[in-house]
Amino acid sequence: MTHGIVSAPQPEAVEAGTEALERGGNAIDAAIATALVQTVVDPQMCGIAGFGSMQLYLPDQGIHTCLDFHGRAPSKVTPEMWQDRILGEAEDGFGFILEGHVNDVGYGAVTTPMSLKAYDEALTKFGTMTLSDLMEPAIAYAEEGFMVRPHVSYFWNLVEGGGRAPHGDRVTKHPEARRIYVKDDGKLRKPGEILRNPDMAATYRQIAAEGVESFYQGTIAERIVSDMEANDGYLTHDDLRSVAVNEVAPLWGEYRGHKIATNNPPGGGIMVLEMLNILENFDLAAMGHDSPDYIATVSEAMKIATADKDRSVGDPRFVEIPVDRLISKTYAREMAAKIRSGEKTSVPRLNSGGKESTDTTHISVADEYGNCVAMTHSLGMPSGVVTPGLGFMYNGCMSVFDPRPGNTGSLAPGKSRFTAMAPTMVFKGDEPFFVVGAPGGTFITMGVLQAILNVVDFGMNAQEAVSAPRFCTTSDTIDITNRITRRTERELKARGYPVRRSPLGYHFAGVHALRKTEAGWDGGADPARDGVALAV
Repeated sequence: MTHGIVSAPQPEAVEAGTEALERGGNAIDAAIATALVQTVVDPQMCGIAGFGSMQLYLPDQGIHTCLDFHGRAPSKVTPEMWQDRILGEAEDGFGFILEGHVNDVGYGAVTTPMSLKAYDEALTKFGTMTLSDLMEPAIAYAEEGFMVRPHVSYFWNLVEGGGRAPHGDRVTKHPEARRIYVKDDGKLRKPGEILRNPDMAATYRQIAAEGVESFYQGTIAERIVSDMEANDGYLTHDDLRSVAVNEVAPLWGEYRGHKIATNNPPGGGIMVLEMLNILENFDLAAMGHDSPDYIATVSEAMKIATADKDRSVGDPRFVEIPVDRLISKTYAREMAAKIRSGEKTSVPRLNSGGKESTDTTHISVADEYGNCVAMTHSLGMPSGVVTPGLGFMYNGCMSVFDPRPGNTGSLAPGKSRFTAMAPTMVFKGDEPFFVVGAPGGTFITMGVLQAILNVVDFGMNAQEAVSAPRFCTTSDTIDITNRITRRTERELKARGYPVRRSPLGYHFAGVHALRKTEAGWDGGADPARDGVALAV
């Protein structure tokens, strides 16, 4: 590696990031170049009208910080506006099913678009290139077209069940989205076919020429708000003008002598630290990777952290979160004792519905100067809404707010929803040696956790760590991938655990990571997400 290394789920985006490094850019430049191309070639996983979380380690500048850019509920919302439309809750507790999918698909699903502001702020504060320069590859892919990848097609055709809207609705229900994504014969494109989006290219050119303020206060903002007003959306001019990125110090923990830096609530880093603290009390390596003892023990830690999140973790500007208690070693020992006693934690749900959608993407970058960036960004569950002529899709983050007033995740104007996003760095001494994050809804924290365990407890390299068979326990059921043995499944069932086998060999988050060794960095890209880790 001469200039740096990038890992992400989209090969085109990774190439854009490495090209920025080759041109003399730093890790921040590369991360934003990657992100901008991701918004074009994976347009339901992320976008300029999305949200996210970014961790930056910049040793030469003496900076280690996190940019939090979670979307916020528009100023027009009220806590009780959907309380009479509840049909159920997603099984993993990450979203609610409402009549007519009013919180899920359509103009009512949109929270404030944060991502573009965050990209620009990261570059302005920490990068060496301009947003205008870095938008060129994204503009080219939008105008000339990109090849539909298997995972993009898989998402478009997925029907999750449990009451959620079919994913196809997100690209076919609203006329402007249908115009972009549906062919003349009425069908969606298949893998290998080319999708062009000249409207997105034109919007990006306008932003490159006029700056991001065009999006938040200028002519693009006028078109956004006019469209929202015409279709009973909640987003207003004041909501766009008030968009601000929150810069905060990382949340820190320790695991087996390693320092762990992750993001703060409303992100999912607190869950990663809580689970690591609990599992530090067990000899996981002696149990054997993905053995019945290992899966049962880690699953109990997952359930404890999930139940704690459901009760206590949300937007810290609106709820008091017991952070110190949840990530304390004392509390972890108490929970470990509970696991050793054989007690099983239960995760309650309201009329359990479908699983959380996995509409997110991630970037891990390290450069020749020692800088590291981990950024997870998303549309949540995309709203399916595209303003005529603008080309980009809006986030659909309103679906995760609790429509029942008085709860941690209840609706409120200006409030952010909890997300499991957890861009994380593991330090060996004073330097990062593992940079990791993932897309995948509530699966994110569980994927990040297992990747860290794979490296620290089992000595895997980055690719092995993100490729090893995973499981996920965010309800009373242990979900396993199809590469975990049937013998292990039988043993878990014999212990009284409900177990559900996925037909997929690679599932439960799409983990992307970098690991530093004496020989330099190695990278890992989750095989389920079509991505790549590339050094230049």
